[in-house]
Formats: sequence, structure tokens, C-alpha cells
Amino acid sequence: MIEPDKQPRKGYKEEQGVDNQSTGCPGVDDQSTSCDLILIGAGPSGLFCALNSYQKDKRVLVLEKKESPGRKLLISGSGRCNLTHDGDIKAFLDQYGSQDGVQGRFLRPALLGFDNKDLISFFEARGLSTVQAEGGKVFPRSLRSRDVLKVLVDECRVCGVEVRYGQEVRSVLASEEGFCLIAQDGVYQSPLLVIATGGCSYPATGSTGDGHRFARDLGHNITELGAALTPVYIKGHPFSDLSGISFPNMEIYLYRNNKKINEIQGDLLFTHQGLSGPGILDLSRYIRPDDVLKLSFVKGMKREELEGWLQSKADKDGARGMKSFLGELCLPPRLIKRILEISKIPLDIKGAQMTREMRFILAENLTGFPAVVECLGGYDIAMVTRGGVDLREVNHKTLESRLIKGLYLVGEVLDVDGNTGGYNLQAAFSTGVLAARSIRKSWGYD
Repeated sequence: MIEPDKQPRKGYKEEQGVDNQSTGCPGVDDQSTSCDLILIGAGPSGLFCALNSYQKDKRVLVLEKKESPGRKLLISGSGRCNLTHDGDIKAFLDQYGSQDGVQGRFLRPALLGFDNKDLISFFEARGLSTVQAEGGKVFPRSLRSRDVLKVLVDECRVCGVEVRYGQEVRSVLASEEGFCLIAQDGVYQSPLLVIATGGCSYPATGSTGDGHRFARDLGHNITELGAALTPVYIKGHPFSDLSGISFPNMEIYLYRNNKKINEIQGDLLFTHQGLSGPGILDLSRYIRPDDVLKLSFVKGMKREELEGWLQSKADKDGARGMKSFLGELCLPPRLIKRILEISKIPLDIKGAQMTREMRFILAENLTGFPAVVECLGGYDIAMVTRGGVDLREVNHKTLESRLIKGLYLVGEVLDVDGNTGGYNLQAAFSTGVLAARSIRKSWGYD
């Protein structure tokens, strides 16, 4: 764990002897700390935005509620930190949330303005090389999240960004002069404010939805919030004792009220209580309790095709056992046994003994097994948050609020959530840079 400075360096205006000024905050009589830019949240988007915003004659301050920075970053990728993904950055645009592509289009300026190659170059220029894992995921070569965080913290220190820890912001007020923040141990004011608090997932790390509350208090709408990139629990889970069995590139269909609303192809994993794996995690943003997931254990075959295949096998070698036939489909023996049991078909049945009804039921369960959703994993295990600040209220070219001048929103506080594979961290860094460029421009730089 990185130990933060117990005594943060003095900021620009402190060094000039103008730290405390009249607050200008309605109803607040105490002295306040005045800055040129305040950021709430010392996660990847907040720290990256801060260090990319900094100018020598400007005081940039990050307020962090925890006693150390980047707590969620430290546990990302099981502590290995999947920084980004390989490939053409334009392919990233299809990896975010909404089926209508709204999220990808919103992120386009940020992602194209600071892409995966730029992110890799940033860390490698500071001595942290990267490695690409199978499937295109990019990690620090050390496979340690704390090395990524160390680069960010060190860079902030070198640039002159001040980070104050243990400063939980309790309320944010806006006025013509800018923003007034009432924090745990003081009052802060600034003409510019960046909300970089993250979402609601892994609340123990500090992501407890504060940013959504601040944005709402300032007049923004918050779209429906929920856990995403999270496992799914299944009612009467029939495969609980098959926990650990995985299926690569499974076709998964999502139904609600007997209507298919989504589908995906991805890896699936049986757990003791339900389903997980990248395919389920990516689909989870769309799943609600009582939805039905239909699982196809046989790649590239519809029910009618599988029925015909079973019939042809029985016609050619009717004395052969059904379990032997199904083994040719590369299905795990324990799954074959369970599917036959669920289908109420004797385990020792021969091909010639299969009735038309048996073939129909078996083919139906193998190409579209219905799993009824009981609930989804909560924020304590969800990797990201679904929902957030309404994207229609944020300028996607600058990430400045369309409602309040000087307010910027970056990272997971926005209604943006990506698939597994490094897409969420890339969005955090890219949105941080885009907001920083806009802030510098407002100061007359760039």
C-alpha cells in the first residue's frame, strides 16, 4: 500500500501567503482555502485530470475522503490492474454500455484524443512498462496495481498538485463566483470543480455515490443506478454442484416478459450460486431480477438443427448410448448427466429409444437452457456502476456541464460503463485528460 504524504506540500497560493480568504459561501462564516481548481476524488480519473491540468501559476487541489489514494485502483484486475486493451481505439467505441451506442459516441472525443497507445506511452515514459495478455488485455509488466498508482501519485507531486487526504466533501454549493465545498476539516472554494468520485461499486474503497449526490444537488439528472460487471444469481440454480466448469464463447440470450432484449457471446462460468465469467459480467448491465437467460451449450446450432443431428445419429447407430452421442459435442460429462436428468431422460437410454418428445426437450435444453435470474451481485462485488450523470447534460467535447459553467464530470460518475478488458480504466484516464485540456484552455493555455 502506498503511504500518502502526511503533510501535503504547500500549494501555489499557500506559498504566496494567500491560503485563507473570505469564503463567499452562503451561510458559511469560517475562512476558506481558495484554489484555481478543485477535484473531488483521488482515483485514476481525478489524479490524471489533476496532473494534466496543472500549470505553474495555478493552484490545483485534490480532495480525497480516504486516508490514501486510489483504493479501488489497487484492487482492480485482482490487484494486477488491467490498464487498457490492445487494438484500434475506434473498436473501443462499441465496448460501452448502451445498446444504441450513445455511450460510445459520447466517449469518442475523449478516447480518440487520448487513446490506448497514449496511455501506454505515458506509463512507459515514467519507467512502468506494460505487457499484453492473451485476449488483448494490457497490464503493467510488474502485474501490480500499486506500481500504476505510484506513478500517478509521484507525477502529481512532481507537477505540484496538492492532494489532501481524509477530506470527505459533505456538500457542494454553486454561485456566480464558483464553487464552495464544505469538507470534513474545512471549507474550500474555486471557480472550477471536477467531480471524479467514481460510482457506487466497492464502497469500502470510498466509491459510495457521493458524486451523484453532488451532481444532483447542482441540478443534474442521474440515470438509474445499478451494479454492473457483476455475477448473476439464479433461482433454484441447477448447476451449483458443477461450480468451476467454464464454457468459452457461449451464446447467451436475455429475455424479459418472453421477449428477447439482448444477446452476447462470451465466456461463462458456473458458480455455486449462479453464473459469472466475462460474458455474463458484460451482459449484467442489462439484466434485472426475474429476467430469463437462455444458455446455448452447443455452438452454432439451433434447436431444430440439434434435433435433426440427434435423429440422424440414432438412425445410423441406434444401439449406442445417448451420453456417447452428446460426448461428440465436446460437452463436459457432468453437464451431460445433469441435462439428461433435468430433461427427465434415463441416463442409460439408447439412441433408438429416444422419442420425438425427448429429442425436442433435450435439444431445447442444450441450445437454450432457461435460467431465471433471482438477483445480481451487489455493489460490494460489482466492478463498475451502471448509470450516472445524464450524458445529455454534459458537453462530450469538453466534459463540462451544460448546466453549470466551470463544473466538469469525469470517469465513472458519468453514465458510462464499459465491458471487462481494461475499457473502464481507459475511459477514466481519457476523460480525465479531455477535461484537463478544456480547463487549461479556459486558463489561456494550449
